[in-house]
Amino acid sequence: MPDTTPEKRDLLIIGGGLVGMTLALAAARKGFSSHVVDRADPADLTAEGFDGRASAISTASWNLFTNIGIAEALEPYGSPIDSIAVSDQMKPGRIDFTPAPEDGTLGRMFANRQLRLALFEAAKDEPLIAWHAPADVASRERGEFGVSATLGDGTVLKADLMIGAEGRFSPSREEEGLKMAKWDYGHRAIIVGLTHSKPHDNVAWEIFYPDGPFALLPMRDGEDGTHRSSLVWTVDEKDAAGVLKLSDRAFLAEVVKRMGDILGEVTLNSQRSSYPLSLQHTARMTGERLVLVGDSAHGMHPIAGQGLNLGLRDVGALVEVLEEAQRLGMDLGDAQVLKKYENWRALDSIMVMGATDGLTRLFGLKGNLASAVRRFGMAGVQRMPTLKHWFMDEARGVSGDAPQLLRG
Repeated sequence: MPDTTPEKRDLLIIGGGLVGMTLALAAARKGFSSHVVDRADPADLTAEGFDGRASAISTASWNLFTNIGIAEALEPYGSPIDSIAVSDQMKPGRIDFTPAPEDGTLGRMFANRQLRLALFEAAKDEPLIAWHAPADVASRERGEFGVSATLGDGTVLKADLMIGAEGRFSPSREEEGLKMAKWDYGHRAIIVGLTHSKPHDNVAWEIFYPDGPFALLPMRDGEDGTHRSSLVWTVDEKDAAGVLKLSDRAFLAEVVKRMGDILGEVTLNSQRSSYPLSLQHTARMTGERLVLVGDSAHGMHPIAGQGLNLGLRDVGALVEVLEEAQRLGMDLGDAQVLKKYENWRALDSIMVMGATDGLTRLFGLKGNLASAVRRFGMAGVQRMPTLKHWFMDEARGVSGDAPQLLRG
């Protein structure tokens, strides 16, 4: 029989993805204990090989990783983003976002597997983190004095506060009845790893086509010196199945047609994967002894690479709010405590998601006139250093009321 009465902890984090794992570690660094439950097997998540999935880690998120002690382990595996080139269909009039040397990079690119490895390695010897995976949650309970989850094997986990970090289809959110504002873009992102003959020079490319953005993200060179990038190509949903079925040769021909010769000769270094694109946002991020973080609360188009970074800002804000509550002797699940978190995060998430959605719609307008107007506007931005600096600060996550853990 399994031990059905593990010790009660401060937090019950349901979902052990990148946001949930980071939350457990950040909370532990501040003295909070947690149970973390995830359906996936950690061995599968950290298996050898590159699956093309990668994340842009903003300057603010890198500060968080530094402050919780994993940046040093990650550093050798990241590719700095020194510049972002934005183009409308590779026509003249692109924008180049290149920060001044004293401002550092615009972020770093990491394979998601490498992020998971660093987080697992840091968490495995942390006594304040109890890891339960692979495990299914059979039922959840939240009441006046605490929360609990019963796992498929009968184990009962208890804590003061439940955190839904399961992603876009969060059962914790659904059980609380938190309403979602949602719309489907009718597009699908195709993700694949590329090897190429020319170096990427740490430049991330965002090339806009009427069907959606075509993003080339710089990855660290392979151990054998091969140059690598990650491609996120947005296609119309009705075309996605056909694109995914193309032979490697035909697929690469379509890729080269869209990006030209900027990376030289190109080959694939991973399997292709895809997911549908939608925007969703909860009207509320909290319930009775419940907090939502990451994609459980807000999912967005990958156009600006801000999805994970938004979730990591949730992490920083929640840990700071809980630390203050503990200092004041308050119950971690107190409605006042949770309201402070919600008020802090609501405006920021809506602003980022609104800007992302606006970009998606602006660059999705079809026709030569729309393209000409966009390029005229982009040329104007290119000549306005102050506006470009503002955009770069937003991309780096260093504007606004950043949580302490995300500051340098």
